Amino acid sequence: MAAIIASLVPVFLLIATGWASRASGFVNDQCWSGIERITYVMFFPALIVKTLSQADLSTVPMTGVGGALMIAILLMSALVLLSRPLLQRAFAIDGPSFTSVFQGATRWNSFTGLAVAESLFGQRGVTLMAVAIAAMVPLLNVLAIFVFVRFAGGPKQRWSQILRTFATNPFIWSCGIGLAMNAFGIVLPRPLSVFLDALASAALAAGLLVVGAGLDIRRLAKPRAPHAIASALKLVAMPCIAVALARSFDVTGADITVTAIAASVPSASAAYVLARQLGGNAALMAEILTLQTLFAMASMPIMMTVLS
Repeated sequence: MAAIIASLVPVFLLIATGWASRASGFVNDQCWSGIERITYVMFFPALIVKTLSQADLSTVPMTGVGGALMIAILLMSALVLLSRPLLQRAFAIDGPSFTSVFQGATRWNSFTGLAVAESLFGQRGVTLMAVAIAAMVPLLNVLAIFVFVRFAGGPKQRWSQILRTFATNPFIWSCGIGLAMNAFGIVLPRPLSVFLDALASAALAAGLLVVGAGLDIRRLAKPRAPHAIASALKLVAMPCIAVALARSFDVTGADITVTAIAASVPSASAAYVLARQLGGNAALMAEILTLQTLFAMASMPIMMTVLS
């Protein structure tokens, strides 16, 4: 437990620094918008390409970890979708609000996951987390867009728009590039490799600062049922399901802990952007993100200790 908490302290200190910098006005909103974009489009894709292209994937349980996380997402998605009529009757959760509960229960913050995995397990942790990104991100985007089209009541998305969303998602194309380079043994010339390393080295710190900047404590004055449901499913139920599946696939040791990390992190800040663009309840999504990030400070070390 002590080692896990020690690995989480710098992560949440960076998140707190991002929050304080924005809340105090030290860094204004326009600057944060630029930092978020460059982190999402450049720094993290560089880290993913570098990690996947250089990793010896034969030494990590790609199928066990990736498969467990994908099945966990599908099971959680099915649970939330089947619960839709009950949520509507019992808590008056309408279509747009349901999309926020769905995203809050299923999506994950890869910035936080990568930082914690790297702190605990070094390069192996980053490699496994990159495998998790390759497994989870395309699936989560497909499911999220389906739920928005079905329940949000916002503008209908044409197939060309949906395909463009996938093609331009930095996490998806960077996974594809990294895996292709690994499969074909492509090695970048040294100047390009150094350039990629420089971009990748900025990813974790910048990503966590952006997570913190997105928190709005004022939104948590009146937590309600949707907040509690999404948080309990994401921070407690999801890691339990994912780790149980990983164990059934003979994943052991540190790799189980990385699976728990990937499943127990709060939802992704990109969920708010999607809610705003596709007719979801963006305000509720922002509240869920803030609450989960705060709760994760306590829930993550507990889940990682209990499940590892």
